[in-house]
Amino acid sequence: MVENSRSEAYAASGVDITAGYRAVELMKKHIAKTAVPGVVSGIGGFGGLFELDLTGISKPVLVSGTDGVGTKLKLAFLADKHDTVGIDCVAMCVNDVICCGAKPLFFLDYIACGKNVPERIADIVKGVCDGCVQSGAALIGGETAEMPGFYPEDEYDLAGYCTGVVDKDKIINNNKMTPGDVVIALPSSGVHSNGFSLVRRVFDVEHADIKTPLPELGGKSVLDTLLTPTKIYVKPVLALLEKVEVHGISHITGGGFYENIPRSVPDGLGVVIKEKDVRVLPIFDLIEKKGSISRRDMFNTFNMGVGMDVIVPAEQAETALRILKECGEDAYIVGVVKESEEKICLI
Repeated sequence: MVENSRSEAYAASGVDITAGYRAVELMKKHIAKTAVPGVVSGIGGFGGLFELDLTGISKPVLVSGTDGVGTKLKLAFLADKHDTVGIDCVAMCVNDVICCGAKPLFFLDYIACGKNVPERIADIVKGVCDGCVQSGAALIGGETAEMPGFYPEDEYDLAGYCTGVVDKDKIINNNKMTPGDVVIALPSSGVHSNGFSLVRRVFDVEHADIKTPLPELGGKSVLDTLLTPTKIYVKPVLALLEKVEVHGISHITGGGFYENIPRSVPDGLGVVIKEKDVRVLPIFDLIEKKGSISRRDMFNTFNMGVGMDVIVPAEQAETALRILKECGEDAYIVGVVKESEEKICLI
């Protein structure tokens, strides 16, 4: 902490510089857990330094991803629970990067708030660090911006950025995908971090009771269910890539099945999925019923219980399922690739 750094004039305008220093001190123990080989710098400098180990990579390609948590943060404000949304932030970035076959290396976060409450900022960063540990990435830097008058005092926004690396010859680019390939679903943990503008309207979260446990949600409340962090798929997918020829990967985010799966499918081919084969989570049934939302709109907005899919040759499907299950993923076959001008078909 810089002991003599305090501006009375800045403090009078609503910005407490020393609160930022206290927040950094509180978060250091969490950040230390994310250290991986390659981290060169500590927290507090003007830039995060990372030394690339390119052993075994002949043509290194850097892959970047950036995203935020979105209006799911409104639920964190309501619950006054801030130690898991950081996982969501990391997940939205690293789950995108892994779709190319890239291993995440490092992560940076950005928190903008109306008032810097050090303990709350440290909770947010704890979640970011938990997500980094789950994905094997290091948190090497970040920024906390106190912006009174722009954000309410009890609210904040959270975004992040990650960089990964992949050998150019191992990039997942769908050029080997063929008819007969099998689509494997990796289950989601819930709504993840997309569609919350609709979710908030359906449940009228700021006025209705969403804290009472419900039997249809296994005894959990709507609030607790919606705050379940986004699952991070990096380590299971990296394990899969070591043993199986993967022809395509899709991260199912906003836009659901209809927007995301086609992004991994080449022209002339399409994925056919039977809706009855999708293991839909109870929260989505509740959203559909309470919001009177069409089935197609549900599949075009939410992950519906499938957070990621991987496409593999049919003869390697059983091996892929075994590897994923050894990594803790209750993966299952959900579709097949066929010749088609329509890249996604739900029947």
